[in-house]
Parts: sequence; C-alpha cells; structure tokens
Amino acid sequence: MANIPDWLNDSLPEAARHTGLAIAKLGNAKTLGKGGFRIWSPAFVSGEELDPCFTAVEEDAVAPPLEWTAPPPGSQEVVIIVEEASSDGDTPACQWVIWGLPGQKGKLLEGEVPPRAGKNAVGNSEWLLPDPAIGETRHYVFQIFSTDLPLTAMPGASRDEIIKAIEGFVTGCAVLYAPFTGVEAADADFDDDFDLE
Repeated sequence: MANIPDWLNDSLPEAARHTGLAIAKLGNAKTLGKGGFRIWSPAFVSGEELDPCFTAVEEDAVAPPLEWTAPPPGSQEVVIIVEEASSDGDTPACQWVIWGLPGQKGKLLEGEVPPRAGKNAVGNSEWLLPDPAIGETRHYVFQIFSTDLPLTAMPGASRDEIIKAIEGFVTGCAVLYAPFTGVEAADADFDDDFDLE
C-alpha cells in the first residue's frame, strides 16, 4: 500500500494510515490543525479504544460524543467524516458522514442526530456501529473539515459526493483516532421462545 502524506504521519499510528482517507485527499500541511483547530471526544482520548456502548457489541449503542474548537476565520460549515482505516481496497469503509454544522466551535452529544447525514458503507444515514470479529482490531479515524462555503448537498449524499463538494474549499482539518477490538456481547442471552415437549 502507498504511503499517506508525510504531514499526516504524526497524527495517526501506522495501523490507521489508509491512503484513501478523506483527509489525505482534502487536507494538507497548512490546513491540518490550522489556528488550533482540533476535534476530540469526552468519551475517549485519541488512540484509546472505543467503548462498547458505541459499537455493535451493545444493543442500544449510539454514536460517540464529539467536540471541536473554532475553525479558522472565514469558515462557513463543519463536515465530519469517520472512516475505518483497516478496510481493504482503495477506499476505507465510511462509518459516518455528516455536514450542515455551523462554522464555529461546537459539539455533538452522545447519540445526537446531526442536521445532515450521508450514506455510510451499508447505505444508510446513521452511525455505522463498529463490528469487528471477536479478537480482531479495527481502526477508526474521525476527520473534521471546515469549509469556506456552505454545502448544498441533500441528506443521503454519499461520502464521495461530499468529498467532491468540499475539495478545494477546506480551510482547516483535524483527526481523532480510536481502535476497537471485537469482543463477545456481554448481554448475549438466548431466551428460549419455544417449548421442548
């Protein structure tokens, strides 16, 4: 696999350096962290495992909370794209793509439904719950972009459509990284719904 741009190497561990990540295409050394722009989560620090409550392990799992600083001046909108960097092929699997967020300091609460969401890797507009096989570690990259124009994309747009719409208009970008290792569901109780008579 080809290498990701040098300017991105320090932000991601080797296992999460997929050359097809949106940020590798849309960002550059000048826009990465420009003006202190960054993304984080109150639920985990970058490099820390995702809690099962944000994955397919738990039945009532939801998207993790996210927060970000004010983007560079002149930014009109904030876009977040989450991809699974462990994916095979040229393009990593899209876990979540959201936009329509004001170009200012902001946050999404745990499980909050964003204003506009696009299609994930399975074709729906929700947080795609990480679901690696038991014992397998997958790597998730949360990428945030600020743009100097508002997007006109309609809900349900694809990752590729959003990337195309903001290419050349990115004022700042940042990444947050979290692995997750598949575990057995703790509440995998199998109720007997039938009588053995």
